[in-house]
Amino acid sequence: MDSSAALTAFAALSQPLRLRAFRLLIKAGPKGMSAGDIAQALEAKPNTSSQNLAHLVHAGLITSQREGRSIIYSAKMEGVNALLRFMLQDCCGGDDASCNAAIDALTPCCDPSRIDL
Repeated sequence: MDSSAALTAFAALSQPLRLRAFRLLIKAGPKGMSAGDIAQALEAKPNTSSQNLAHLVHAGLITSQREGRSIIYSAKMEGVNALLRFMLQDCCGGDDASCNAAIDALTPCCDPSRIDL
């Protein structure tokens, strides 16, 4: 991830409704949630919710997939991981080994193949 992509991600997360939606999708896991369920959980109008979800998709933090008449959104853990790596790339005096171990520890808990769907 480069600085421009990181700034786009942070800009997307800087709006309260988007941050709440992102956290909700992290909690939902790889199954994700429908646009309607997200709007209901956030107590937001569907069109407002959809516009904010589009910002998160553009930032590479979530994905969307059409299933019948619904759009299912889920957290894009690769995007989250890339953002964390970008933030920590120079930690510990630039010792990548120290930082990467911490970031790599996040991957198994979010690996969709480890979760019963």
